[in-house]
Amino acid sequence: MPNRLAKETSPYLQQHADNPVDWYPWGDEAFALARESGKPILLSIGYSACHWCHVMAHESFEDDTIAALMNEMFVNVKVDREERPDVDKIYQTAHQLITQRGGGWPLTMFLDGDDQRPFFGGTYFPNEARYGMPAFGDLLQKIATYYAEHRDDVRKQSAGIVDVFGRLEPAPAEAGEVLDDKPLAKVREALEQSFDREFGGFGAAPKFPHPTTIERLLRHWRSTASATEPDVEALFMAALTLARMAEGGLFDHVGGGFYRYSVDRHWQIPHFEKMLYDNGPLLAIYSQAALATGEALFSAAANATADWMLADMRDDNGGFYATRDADSEGHEGLYYLWEPTEAQALLGDDYDVFARRFGLDQDANFEGRWHLTVRQQVTDDEAKVIARAKQTLLAQRVTRVAPGRDEKQLTSWNALAIRGLAIAGRALDRPDLVDAAADAVDFLRQHLVKNGRLYAGYKDGETRFAAYLDDHAFLLEALLELLQARWDTEHLAFAQQLAELLLEHFEDPDRGGFWFTANDSERLIHRSKPLADEAVPSGNGVTAFALQRLGFLLGDTRYLAAAEKTLRAAWRAMDEYPHGHVSLLNALEEYLEHPEIVVIRGAADEIGRWRDSAAKLYAPRRLVFAIPDDAADLPGALDDRKSVEGETVAYRCLGTHCEMPVTSWEALAGQMAENG
Repeated sequence: MPNRLAKETSPYLQQHADNPVDWYPWGDEAFALARESGKPILLSIGYSACHWCHVMAHESFEDDTIAALMNEMFVNVKVDREERPDVDKIYQTAHQLITQRGGGWPLTMFLDGDDQRPFFGGTYFPNEARYGMPAFGDLLQKIATYYAEHRDDVRKQSAGIVDVFGRLEPAPAEAGEVLDDKPLAKVREALEQSFDREFGGFGAAPKFPHPTTIERLLRHWRSTASATEPDVEALFMAALTLARMAEGGLFDHVGGGFYRYSVDRHWQIPHFEKMLYDNGPLLAIYSQAALATGEALFSAAANATADWMLADMRDDNGGFYATRDADSEGHEGLYYLWEPTEAQALLGDDYDVFARRFGLDQDANFEGRWHLTVRQQVTDDEAKVIARAKQTLLAQRVTRVAPGRDEKQLTSWNALAIRGLAIAGRALDRPDLVDAAADAVDFLRQHLVKNGRLYAGYKDGETRFAAYLDDHAFLLEALLELLQARWDTEHLAFAQQLAELLLEHFEDPDRGGFWFTANDSERLIHRSKPLADEAVPSGNGVTAFALQRLGFLLGDTRYLAAAEKTLRAAWRAMDEYPHGHVSLLNALEEYLEHPEIVVIRGAADEIGRWRDSAAKLYAPRRLVFAIPDDAADLPGALDDRKSVEGETVAYRCLGTHCEMPVTSWEALAGQMAENG
């Protein structure tokens, strides 16, 4: 019989609905049973595209003997970390405190049944003793015995962990302390020290794409472009990393899009899951890099990534799905691998060029099969052969058994996709991407906003989970990018609504910064205020960045003050560990050197030409809004940016300093040139 997870909307939880484990979703029913029975809670956190989650499920959760132990000794709770990042953040931190090691998924935590406080944990545990780890069944019995015989010690230990939670937040900057650019210089130095000069990327294997870090380098290079000695080394680090990723096995050369990470230094063999939260930011950074460098490789990677997102990850409702699994037919990567004989039969005369390009004429590189990575450059004529061959192989590949797709739609990840599509639409001159971004916003407004509040997830017609900081922050920034690609006054009103929700429900008015959960959300054992970038950018960093931009656009000092207080709250963290807080550093950069905001008013066709001309340059601190002359009732400072009958007029401001309006493109171009 299916367990309680069968009624859940999460595909990950539904994957465990037929386990012999008596699983509960996170909630009061499980907690009440734990209190009444005196049992500890076994908390298992994962997500549907997680390979080792599948392994542990097959080895342990589908095993009748282990399941019987779990049911006898524990109250078992399953959590989808993509639906409940608030729960995941708390217990990942607890795991790190208990084990003194980084966490990951699956996360396996043991909690006091009385109050959900953690006392022991780990990640993947095998069903038999190996890899230096105990057998999961043996571990279960030892933990249950210890919990029963040492309850006072358990309570004392778990209380100590929760006490440490309260001391993790760094002290804010002193009242008179001046925020300066020292962290920006420190992060530049730190990234160069960890940079792989041969293969790109930062640090040793496994290598993750880290688009926010690459953007920091591009922004830094651009800020020095007018200097006597521009920092071309920063551009080199960004460009080499992007080139190696796009030519390596991290990129899907047949279908487009990027896999999660590379297991090796050379970007050759990936972990094959595909995540929307990776591909949205990567679409943005490749589009920005194409604009900055003119490099065809970058625009090709961006176009292919966008095409994959639209073809494979978009629902008919306009929103985007979460993930593609790494596994198909029980094997990781199988869907994406090739045999030379199969490719030769499909490609015919095109095979030799394709084989040399992608290594099919060399030894197998992944479990006896071939994963495509660029091995040889090609001529223009050969590039046409390659493009034709890719289409042939893609047509064949779609007939295979595809990896599972998690079709829940998450607000924060959709926001990252919207931002990427809006940036790519401008940079690559693709209105269809702007259309897709606007459609996704309409989806979110229709399905993820109820009674004036934002929600985090949508699946099977059901809207669930009060939205988190990341949902509000990422969507606010995405709307500001989309408004530059195509003006819609309703989208501006939506952005204002999000900003007000952030101030009302998430801001810490005393110490600055923003909590991850709203002030009326479920109360957990800790309310976190995450500052560091993780797999996605820091919600606090993006909030400060976006509120600052919206504050300058509308002339609203409340937004500017909240952004500054966030930077002051995070000052110690930025100063001591700058490369872990890159999103906050981008906000710091625009706090020190205010963004340039250009508002163009006039007839739609003409202002569109001005906007598109301005968009041809990579200027990361420049925002250009083309607002038709019939747009009325604009809020704040925008109300003063009037259209002039019969003329196109542009207003340019640097932060709070505004120049005289101009009525010719040449005059505006001259003003913008003064700011680099």
